[in-house]
Amino acid sequence: MYCPYCGHDLPGHVGRFCGTCGISIQFLAPFLQNDPGSMSDELMEAGLISKYFSEGHTYDVILDFLKTRHNIFLSLSTLKRKLKNAGLTRRTDYSPIETVNAVITHELTGSGQLLGYRALWQTLRQKYFLTVKRDDVMHAVRRLDPSGVQLRHRRRFIRRGYFTAGPNQVWHIDGYDKLKPFGVAISGCIDGFSRKVMWLRSGSSNNNPGVIAYYYMKCASEFGVPARLRTDCGTENGTMVAIHCALRAQYTDDFAGVLSHMYGTSTANQRIESWWSFFRKQRTQFWIDLFNDLRERHLFNGSHEHKCLLRYVFLGILQKDLDEYRELWNNHTIRPVRQSSCHSGKPEAMYHLPHRFDARDCGFPVSQQVIQEFEDILPPQRSLCGDGNLQGQFTDLQRQSGLFSPVNWITAVENYITLKNMSGL
Repeated sequence: MYCPYCGHDLPGHVGRFCGTCGISIQFLAPFLQNDPGSMSDELMEAGLISKYFSEGHTYDVILDFLKTRHNIFLSLSTLKRKLKNAGLTRRTDYSPIETVNAVITHELTGSGQLLGYRALWQTLRQKYFLTVKRDDVMHAVRRLDPSGVQLRHRRRFIRRGYFTAGPNQVWHIDGYDKLKPFGVAISGCIDGFSRKVMWLRSGSSNNNPGVIAYYYMKCASEFGVPARLRTDCGTENGTMVAIHCALRAQYTDDFAGVLSHMYGTSTANQRIESWWSFFRKQRTQFWIDLFNDLRERHLFNGSHEHKCLLRYVFLGILQKDLDEYRELWNNHTIRPVRQSSCHSGKPEAMYHLPHRFDARDCGFPVSQQVIQEFEDILPPQRSLCGDGNLQGQFTDLQRQSGLFSPVNWITAVENYITLKNMSGL
């Protein structure tokens, strides 16, 4: 004899549930008691009737299923009689409300919390074989899960929440490559709780592990080390991660040592990835348009020499602009959002005054002596334009022509064109 639901071979003595699929097969017991050897067809028929009935099909649909898929022909009165003999009813012998509440509570601990009362009512009938009124399920869900009912009533997509205990719990670090076609690489770090920009630096590369580690050490010497770092899997983060884990190894909290760093995909590093969109709309789009204009005027061709000259002339002005934007961002007001549970306010205030936002500083202090020891083992930083020979050449040309350092983007463009013509690029 086989289970009518999964087809598993059943033992001679049928229990309450199938040992493979776990579905109740107690209705098969009366047939085995009569004649276990000659009732296989009738047992299969009873199992199919019970299956389709538990799925909520009407009598006509059950008869059509039996006829079309299993070549079993029954009349309506015969079907009703078989259902009555098996104790399968829709509106009598309701399951105890205590049992229904217990099953609903169990479902709400898992993926069942996403279901409305109609889908949950169907789950109770098909998965747990409970006979219950739909209205009773509705009232039970309202009582047991009022917040879930309210969220489903709003008919909005429920996103995962971002929660941190306070500033310096997580720093999110990433590189910005939209200016790389022009030779300018940007690296940034943002605090997850306050959204304070910890550093925003431009240079010839954001793929050099020594450069990223240098940015981290300068920031750590001023603010201490965070409880955790969050980066993508790029090789440029290796040195910084090693230093951070070494600094955190002396502590005994739950995220000490190697647990203080999290690798993940760049697209999942949402705190800083979402901030890059603000950064582009409010700051870098101007520089992208400016450098594209130089390229369209055939003043920039993307070669190594042109990139070095552009960095030599523009990097100081660009870094000054980044520092200005970082200062503006850290002191602007982040307005509250109804769909978000994150705190609102000025990033600078949220970072330095966490007690005003029911939070605490989660960072760890580090001595300047330790910082200096790690800085000593870092490789020396590259020259401003990334090529020492070319930088020396551009410096000599600037001295010969009497050009002053640019004070804004207009004078920077003039210096760039002058030095480009003098160097023959």
